[in-house]
Amino acid sequence: MEEAGQSREEISIQTPFSCPNRVRRKCSLSGTAGLTGREGQVARGSRDDSSPQEPCYPLRNMISKSRWKLLAMLALVLVVTVWYSISREDSFYFPIPEKKEPCFQGEAERKASKLFGNYSRDQPIFLQLKDYFWVKTPSAYELPYGTKGSEDLLLRVLAITSYSIPESIQSLKCRRCVVVGNGHRLRNSSLGDAINKYDVVIRLNNAPVAGYEGDVGSKTTMRLFYPESAHFNPKVENNPDTLLVLVAFKAMDFHWIETILSDKKRVRKGFWKQPPLIWDVNPRQVRILNPFFMEIAADKLLSLPMQQPRKIKQKPTTGLLAITLALHLCDLVHIAGFGYPDAHNRKQTIHYYEQITLKSMAGSGHNVSQEALAIKRMLEIGAVKNLTFF
Repeated sequence: MEEAGQSREEISIQTPFSCPNRVRRKCSLSGTAGLTGREGQVARGSRDDSSPQEPCYPLRNMISKSRWKLLAMLALVLVVTVWYSISREDSFYFPIPEKKEPCFQGEAERKASKLFGNYSRDQPIFLQLKDYFWVKTPSAYELPYGTKGSEDLLLRVLAITSYSIPESIQSLKCRRCVVVGNGHRLRNSSLGDAINKYDVVIRLNNAPVAGYEGDVGSKTTMRLFYPESAHFNPKVENNPDTLLVLVAFKAMDFHWIETILSDKKRVRKGFWKQPPLIWDVNPRQVRILNPFFMEIAADKLLSLPMQQPRKIKQKPTTGLLAITLALHLCDLVHIAGFGYPDAHNRKQTIHYYEQITLKSMAGSGHNVSQEALAIKRMLEIGAVKNLTFF
């Protein structure tokens, strides 16, 4: 009886290194092989004092190693998740408020005067025939900052195009505008619906809309372009009432638009890239941008000389020109999709719709670093607001 009681007491005792009940039973059995009768019962039911129970070190080590492997895998997943969320471009976008930002008439002009000086809005946005036909006012500069030397070509172009601003824009008490750049940060931005809500949506060059509506919207009020950047199928990427605004950098640009709209013999030389030879547009949708905006963008924002050697010819990008135009036309100006990758990031694409990199800008005559500083100044003084990270 005492022996049996002693056995029961020993069963209830567990040393810090012994196994739980089920596991201990398996460990103890390994030392009882060949025992029979009372000896076997004692060995199976209690700890044998003469031969101490062997701790389960192998099993414990296996459990410990598995636990550390699981923790390491969870840590790796966490690191990858954080890296992915940071590297995703849509994490760099500012939230778009549900309510419209208040619009105050003349607000953009007042703030822009800090950059451009007290210039007047009397300057026409688009060139018109009467300014060159009835009153011959010689321009001080050649293209792209003036029309000096290109007046005859320009007269023929202005005779078949228009210059008016749509009544739907003119009648607005306060014009809310957004300039949609072509930058890679628009990719996965989901800004499409927000962009469509602006009164005026200005786009650049041949940046596509079809297939990217969720990120860039579908509304296009104006599209600035030059011959080499004209989309080959403008009806696909624009609305029926979109104004197609020609930015002339050289006299051949006037010659190109004239041959296209008048169906004359096409000119294939004089362009750094072959422009469309067939361009299906309504001439009444075409406008010629006043070179005044190119002049003040170059002079006031980039401090470029108006008279430059022909081999240098630095000039603003179409994007910076579009912002300058918007500050002249609109009361509230927002921008989206501006900014280039860092110079050392050679693999990052510069556009949301194609895979070209910053290397393609070499020899373009654009100083993207200087333009970035100009846009930052606009943001600092509140002349424009950025919908994407800059």
